[in-house]
Amino acid sequence: MERFIKTIKNKYLIAGIAFVVWMLFFDRYDVATQVSFQQEKGKLEAEKAYYTAETEKIGVSIKDVQFNQSEIQRIAREKYKMKKSSEDIYIITEVEAPKTSE
Repeated sequence: MERFIKTIKNKYLIAGIAFVVWMLFFDRYDVATQVSFQQEKGKLEAEKAYYTAETEKIGVSIKDVQFNQSEIQRIAREKYKMKKSSEDIYIITEVEAPKTSE
């Protein structure tokens, strides 16, 4: 028992425990803050990967439009609803059924 009391009264042990508690809970960069930073970092990396893929896809589309005549026609037909004089265009839209309350 006497040995236990001497160990508890050891100033280096007390200082070490106080330092660890301070770093874990009270410091500017405590454990909770580090966890939230890691989560945000993961979200930002996923967002970066998405935008990088989108940039590459848009770059390929730009090259296709510059050098492929059929791609220009496809975009004009789909996006701008253009047509040749000998064609008829039918635009089909889906209509949701009205919801009935029971």
